[in-house]
Amino acid sequence: MAEIVRPFPPADDTPPEPGGPGQEPLWREALGECLRRLRTERGEILVETARRAGVSPQYLSEMERGVKEPSSEMIAAVAGALDVTLADLTLAVATTLLGAPVGAPVGAPVSAPVSAPAGPTAYALAA
Repeated sequence: MAEIVRPFPPADDTPPEPGGPGQEPLWREALGECLRRLRTERGEILVETARRAGVSPQYLSEMERGVKEPSSEMIAAVAGALDVTLADLTLAVATTLLGAPVGAPVGAPVSAPVSAPAGPTAYALAA
């Protein structure tokens, strides 16, 4: 498996755990947090969203927990089921990662938190 290279290696030269303390969150973890936040803000249970996206509830759960590296097709399907565009979801994940301090757990407050969708395809970022 490929080695993950981080811009700031740990001071004690021990190999860090990806996404662990002192490391920035992984993209798949930030994606999962955004998906779960959107789903719960809509008041939906996992099974409802999974059904509309055409994925199994187990797979969606694994996406939300950041344990799966979903394909772009799967991400687009879940985004569509949550009434957001793939571009807006990607922007929200990137904004979350840019605002996350190194070592912060995924879902920790950032400078631009994601809010609920404003419309069928609009994805608002709160200031």
